[in-house]
Amino acid sequence: MRGIEHIPWLYDMLMSVMDGTGFSRWRRRLVSGARPRTLEVGCGTGRNLPLYPSGNDIIATDLDFEALRRARKRAPGVPMVAARAEALPFRDRSFDTVVSGLVFCSVQDPDRGLGEVRRVLAPGGRLRMIEHVRHAHPLLGRMQDGIQPAWTWITGGCHPNRDTETTVERAGFIIEAEDRVSSGVMRRFSARLREPGDRQD
Repeated sequence: MRGIEHIPWLYDMLMSVMDGTGFSRWRRRLVSGARPRTLEVGCGTGRNLPLYPSGNDIIATDLDFEALRRARKRAPGVPMVAARAEALPFRDRSFDTVVSGLVFCSVQDPDRGLGEVRRVLAPGGRLRMIEHVRHAHPLLGRMQDGIQPAWTWITGGCHPNRDTETTVERAGFIIEAEDRVSSGVMRRFSARLREPGDRQD
């Protein structure tokens, strides 16, 4: 069965509802800090692409060809590449910024995907991410665990109970506290590559 994530018009409709309730502000903040050479991993139908600052050199990837076709209509000047997060077809250290918005909840192997993000980031580069995560409250977290199999099936891959921030840190990144926002299960943050002199917490 194709899930909601694989039906672009339906996914777009749901995202329009989210954007109308304030999520569009998170999108703008997500892309506002992108530096010139930017890779957007999992661009979906391209809702972020028109929001980037002018002058950015953006490449967008997604697995779904139908989503990429819709994204091209939103941003005709942006190169689109069909690719998995776990196998990015780019050279090492190619990008100043990697942007990911509601993507790593659905990546099959998030550790491998974040390893690829780390590989393609240039020194001093940043990962900028919006993601929903497992709720910190034990009862609500267990509820997410309980609905996860059905939710993943309905959506076509989304896992509502992933602890993505921990996965990002495990992949060799440091989340920057000054650019982190938390609201319920939603997170928006920027993360830099861990350097040899950084303290291990």
